[in-house]
Amino acid sequence: MFLIAAATDMEMRAFTRSCADAADFELLVTGVGLVETTFTLTSRLSRDPGNVQGIIHFGIAGAYLRSEDDGAGMLDICLAEEEILGDLGICHQDRIESFIAPELGIRDRFFLDKRLLERATLFLQQNKIPYRPGRFVTVSCVSGTRKRGEMLADQFQALCENMEGAAVARVCVGFNLPCLELRCISNFVEDRNTGRWKLKEACRRAGEVAALVAEYLNRPENKTMEREEL
Repeated sequence: MFLIAAATDMEMRAFTRSCADAADFELLVTGVGLVETTFTLTSRLSRDPGNVQGIIHFGIAGAYLRSEDDGAGMLDICLAEEEILGDLGICHQDRIESFIAPELGIRDRFFLDKRLLERATLFLQQNKIPYRPGRFVTVSCVSGTRKRGEMLADQFQALCENMEGAAVARVCVGFNLPCLELRCISNFVEDRNTGRWKLKEACRRAGEVAALVAEYLNRPENKTMEREEL
């Protein structure tokens, strides 16, 4: 069974409204931010990881303002290829300096599962659902200025930022579970202007597409393919 994870009830409601077979999945609202997400997901998997075959994590994100060819637009669907803990380190005025001392044992970059990513990509392409793949940045404090957003985008060559993705990816590494992350752009990372945000629309779109992808990945033929690959 896939475990479907989202940070908020608003995002999860969009999934359940769109998913014809929601009972085929386990749903988990993790809470907002790295700490709540890590605690909630770890607590759940520690109880009984055996019946979870993978995590499908979805939600909203803020897009970094980049060139038209490289950047994501409002309400675009994005797939994570890699998650980075963007503000774990030393905060300078113009950059985040990562901790590099080997004795600290820092892990701040996580690749998402290649097989799930390939299958989700195939589904989106076949169904002509536009999407953008790329590197996501997870932050504890969302960027409230365009300057900070540009700094993170340039430093990590990233597509968008969120507050939970790297936590989910890290827990999945610990439990040896594949993870797919899908997000919909609700706002641009600019000087804070909530009047331009589209939170409700992005939650709805993220839930709709996540439901379609989850149902596709849960088909018997895809499960058979996964067992053969293993």
